[in-house]
Amino acid sequence: MYTIKTLNSISAAGLGRLSANLFRVDNDCEEPQGILVRSAKMHDMPLPGSLLAIARAGAGVNNIPLDKCSEQGIVVFNTPGANSNAVAELAVGGLVLASRNLAPALAWAAGLKGQGDAVGALVEKGKSQFVGPELRGKTLGVIGLGAIGVKVANAAVHLGMDVYGYDPYISVEAAWNLSRSVVHCVNLNDIITKCDYITLHLPLNGQTRGFLNGNTLASCKQGVRVLNFARGELVDNAAMLSALEQGKVATYVTDFPCEELLGVPGVVALPHLGASTPESEDNCAVMAAEEIADYLLNGNITNSVNLPNVSQPRAAGRRICVIHKNEPGLISAITAVTTQAGLNIENMVNKSKKEMAYTMLDATGPIGRDLEQQMAAIPAVVRVRIL
Repeated sequence: MYTIKTLNSISAAGLGRLSANLFRVDNDCEEPQGILVRSAKMHDMPLPGSLLAIARAGAGVNNIPLDKCSEQGIVVFNTPGANSNAVAELAVGGLVLASRNLAPALAWAAGLKGQGDAVGALVEKGKSQFVGPELRGKTLGVIGLGAIGVKVANAAVHLGMDVYGYDPYISVEAAWNLSRSVVHCVNLNDIITKCDYITLHLPLNGQTRGFLNGNTLASCKQGVRVLNFARGELVDNAAMLSALEQGKVATYVTDFPCEELLGVPGVVALPHLGASTPESEDNCAVMAAEEIADYLLNGNITNSVNLPNVSQPRAAGRRICVIHKNEPGLISAITAVTTQAGLNIENMVNKSKKEMAYTMLDATGPIGRDLEQQMAAIPAVVRVRIL
């Protein structure tokens, strides 16, 4: 039986996916085999030798020490797409917020409290200051066509917008799901220069940090409206503030408030509501539980951020799972051990991800007690499991 520890409140829907016959949830356990986590900070936490996997119920893994996990052979999972509907719906709402000046209009209307019978007349007199354009017939640029970007693009098509999409790494699944009405751009400049609205749905990394900066904003249409429901650091805030002041950007809707953006005219700052729905929390918890269970029971890896995705049906015999460095000669060394042990390999798969690799094989024949130690003794092997 495997012991799972939760570091945050994980929904019952997720924990319900862990069979009571195979898993025990014990939050006081100091040596669990798996951890389910949402936002708890793990960088300063000791990682016990028993720990085999961490599943993050969400997409971002900034709270998890990935390098340390890789060094110890701990697989880290996330749940991409589980909250996509929640974020996409909020992004569609962001289009309306950006276009119709709803945030300042709401604040102004609330300020009429106490005016009594004069409220109606004041409303009719003051509403013109909040006039904004309709979405139909306008151009929207969707930068990043993952699970969320595709849903936003498709929804915008149904709102009557002309939609342009850009993603040089679009997956086959995303391409199949994308509406044929979306114009797929191969040149980012086509979106930056043509669109009335731009929405960001990119991961944050060294290449995308400050993606919207002084240069890119200068190339945008005058009065562009920008939405950011992905990561705050994708936008250079100083450049955005300057573009707002100059009128280059009409409205910036962001789900990532910070000190310099608060109270600025043209900025609509939401308190990171993207995935804050009960449905999203359930979806993330269910996916995280299923990922960690499949790995612990079968060695399959799906949606890992530090190791390659490797999955195959169980064949005859026992399954041998080896996490190792991505170095030449490792496959030969692993199969040499199985050959010396008199095992027959029924199925084998090997994949790598940057400096890490994973080899999984099903073997028949007598597996001695020392096989795991023999494989673990191979240079560059990090962890061995025999299921």
